[in-house]
Amino acid sequence: MNVRSLLRRWNVRPDKALGQSFLVDQTILERIAAAAEPSSNDVVLEIGAGTGALTRHLARDAGHVLALELDRELIPILESQLSHLDNVTLVQGDVLKLQPAPLIDEARQKLGAPPVRYKVVGNLPYYITSAILRHLLEADRRPSLMVITVQYEVAKRIVAEPGDMSLLAVSVQFYAEPELLFRIKPGSFYPAPSVDSAVVRLDVHPSAPLPDEEIDTFFRVVRAGFSQRRKQLHNAISAGIGEQLSKQDAAARLDEAGVDHRRRAQTLSVDEWIAATRALQDILPSP
Repeated sequence: MNVRSLLRRWNVRPDKALGQSFLVDQTILERIAAAAEPSSNDVVLEIGAGTGALTRHLARDAGHVLALELDRELIPILESQLSHLDNVTLVQGDVLKLQPAPLIDEARQKLGAPPVRYKVVGNLPYYITSAILRHLLEADRRPSLMVITVQYEVAKRIVAEPGDMSLLAVSVQFYAEPELLFRIKPGSFYPAPSVDSAVVRLDVHPSAPLPDEEIDTFFRVVRAGFSQRRKQLHNAISAGIGEQLSKQDAAARLDEAGVDHRRRAQTLSVDEWIAATRALQDILPSP
């Protein structure tokens, strides 16, 4: 039964407040599942299971699928569509309030052996894309791979290169290597959104490029740099951090680190932000 028929049968309407658009193109669903490369020793966390269309594709090859759905009205539909799949666990809840580790551990026990990888696949609600990415990438247990569907413009920001970087790009690329896989036209969804979407693959680094105790300082410096992105870097960082960090000190430390203080935030790579953070961290005032 197709998505429209399922929703009519259960008297459910897509919730605009939740940004619901259900992917109905079977070819696209298959491509997304294939991009996640699910295997029998993988646990896959699916964000926004909807009516279970993508869940079924993932469950064919994954060891276990955790199908997460916020909308309580969709739970009966999911139960009817997924009850025959013994490697799917339906979870009702908000991804932003979820700690993945306990669910992953429970899924491992059901498999009878520890899976090699934990992955995330999902059509992310457009209005909280950044929040979801931060929540999962900053968690104690990070996935090894994420395959996400987002607005096309957001996808371009995630995979941006120096010259067009943003706070979102730095935040994602600090933890992962992103790749824009393909674009999706609005007609592949029901109801059709007003803009194109895209599928992005994130290969998450085995470990963060800085020790845990330095990560907060890194993002403090990056946020300061992007707080006034039209200004030269030393001016933006000084203004973003506060008067305790002078423009002169910021400029001197940046230059010593090989980062020209006259550049703008959007021109720096992640590695250059790391160099800038290490150069500045011992003269930063307490937050």
